[in-house]
Amino acid sequence: MSFRDEFELLLRACYPVIYVPTQEEERVEAAIAQSAKQLGGRAVYIWDFVEGYQGNLNDAGFGRRNPLQALELVEKLPATAPAIFILRDFHRFLEDVAIARKLRNLARLLKSQPKNLVLLSPQLTIPDELTETITVQEFPLPQAIEIRTEIERLLGSLGQTLPSRTLDELVRSCQGLSLERIRRVLARAIATHSEIRPEDVELILQEKRQTIRQTQILDFYPATEQISDIGGLDNLKDWLLRRGGAFSERARQYGLPYPRGLLLIGIQGTGKSLTAKAIAHHWHLPLLRLDVGRLFGGLVGESEARTRQMIQVAEALSPCILWIDEIDKAFAGLEGKGDSGTASRVFGTFITWLAEKTSPVFVVATANNIQSLPPEMLRKGRFDEIFFVGLPSQEERRAIFNVHLSRLRPHNLKTYEVDRLAYETPDFSGAEIEQAIIEAMHIGFSQDRDFTTDDILEAASQIVPLAQTAKEQIQFLQEWAAAGKARLASKHSSLSDRIQRQLQGPE
Repeated sequence: MSFRDEFELLLRACYPVIYVPTQEEERVEAAIAQSAKQLGGRAVYIWDFVEGYQGNLNDAGFGRRNPLQALELVEKLPATAPAIFILRDFHRFLEDVAIARKLRNLARLLKSQPKNLVLLSPQLTIPDELTETITVQEFPLPQAIEIRTEIERLLGSLGQTLPSRTLDELVRSCQGLSLERIRRVLARAIATHSEIRPEDVELILQEKRQTIRQTQILDFYPATEQISDIGGLDNLKDWLLRRGGAFSERARQYGLPYPRGLLLIGIQGTGKSLTAKAIAHHWHLPLLRLDVGRLFGGLVGESEARTRQMIQVAEALSPCILWIDEIDKAFAGLEGKGDSGTASRVFGTFITWLAEKTSPVFVVATANNIQSLPPEMLRKGRFDEIFFVGLPSQEERRAIFNVHLSRLRPHNLKTYEVDRLAYETPDFSGAEIEQAIIEAMHIGFSQDRDFTTDDILEAASQIVPLAQTAKEQIQFLQEWAAAGKARLASKHSSLSDRIQRQLQGPE
């Protein structure tokens, strides 16, 4: 159901106070004006703190700098006169006891009158005493059809046409931006070269990065890593490669649903974050990184509003990859958090969205500590698959050494004894292997020569791997995965060999 359809339904059902959290004030007011016209020409009154009521000569300036007086106008109009009162930035006054009481009194009155109050605000903050009085309606970012109409309008004013493919690319790149930002960035393109060009997609992407940064919740993350940069993890890579075309129109015609996401659980430094970046690069999708800690705000209702904003932005930018790193730290110990249930409500909103989303947002969540994850996160339906990423086997360590040395020393790769390196680094993670190579480079550089196999082994001998410092935790993770709780990301890991021996039984 569109915003207008739902809004008109609320008006007909006599919902007295409707709260619309949005940054797009001009666009939502235009939509409300269209709804008012559709419902028999209802009068629309717009108030803000500085100018008072606007647009009506009889009441111009009424309620200036007086929000309580602004509410009193509702009672002054005839009871049978249909009207919509738009109150801008009214969230700032809801904590006032007089305002809250007046709103509750008006709510009783308006149940029997064709009048509605609409509170517009860039953020959602509702005091507890008004939760039963106020109805929240989300105002979505512009959809593809609305963006296309706006671009075609601008092209028409320029007397310009664009090929259908170029127009589609422009529309897709604009998704996730407000209409005002789209107009602004296209105006910048027109001011630069007097027309809209295919290369203006880069300008739009810059504006999109700026918008995402301003949310202070999501980061637009550049993904340059490739699937080939991942050493080992063959089962996981095969799974990803099979789904490479799952976001295409051909997949929709075939009847395939959009992939939902992955939960990668395992030991630190084994390539979970690298996998998220490689997925985005291989599937040619934008990568959004969510820091779950940023969802939590100090004001009542702010955390829930930020969660909804994150979901709205991610869905508007779809198809995309949403990367949530170390999700176990964000939602650990929900029952014991003394935050009046804020973390539980945020978690509930998030996992409900995971289970019910139909938009092509592929969620890649990583976790190191399975004991910290709420059981609801592991239930089937949240993610397409849960993979366990364990310590690399000797064969996988060989592949990891090859990846790093091929990047750092492609011309003399053969001078390094990769088999020896893999054999001499048992229980090393991918991150520890990379650190050993970096330390070897420091050794060689300090002696004004290239680093050697012996330098890498010397550096490795000075590293105490996590497999030793966190032995109990890693053993618990391996036993959890061995019990069949997750799919193994590697075909040749030490854990997969152990499971195979268990399945074969004693000789």
